Amino acid sequence: MNFRTVLQLAVIGKIAVLGIYVLDALPAQAAISTLGGGLGRECYMAAELRREPRTGLGMCDRALAEENLSRRDRAATLVNRGIIYMQSRDLEQAIRDYRSALKTDLEMAEAHVNLGIALLHKGGNDREAIAALTRGLDMKPSRPEVAHYTRAVAHELLGNVREAYEDYLAAAALKPEWKEPVEQLKRFSVEKRETANG
Repeated sequence: MNFRTVLQLAVIGKIAVLGIYVLDALPAQAAISTLGGGLGRECYMAAELRREPRTGLGMCDRALAEENLSRRDRAATLVNRGIIYMQSRDLEQAIRDYRSALKTDLEMAEAHVNLGIALLHKGGNDREAIAALTRGLDMKPSRPEVAHYTRAVAHELLGNVREAYEDYLAAAALKPEWKEPVEQLKRFSVEKRETANG
């Protein structure tokens, strides 16, 4: 009889607590720089530097209405405005902006990642969040550790323990100085056991 080693994972702690604590621990999303100057650049700076939301939103709105933005810069400005909406806790508008950005440029990794983060924060859309985050990861976002971490949370909320563990591991490996993934990994118990292979 052949035996093989199986990795068995268990989560120590409660997922309800995880959902509240971990979502608040998510880092800021990565804003997308625009190629030109003007209001599009100001919108980017407002999102990246977490400036006062009302002022930032005004700059983004004006950039979208008044400037002749390239397709890529228009999508980036929508993502940046979505980030500002997220910072001010307007998840519905953030999701609308991320979806609009994807209609403009489907290949923008950060739009997929930010959509996944917003869907997870909103709640009840964990599978859709995982799909958006996975698509964003496939496109090589600027901060893949954020996508892995967020996807880990979504997987855990759905009871996908192995997938959650693997994503926390990936986030920790990609950004070793970020303490949060390491802290989440401490809640997992890894146990090897032999099983018959036959």
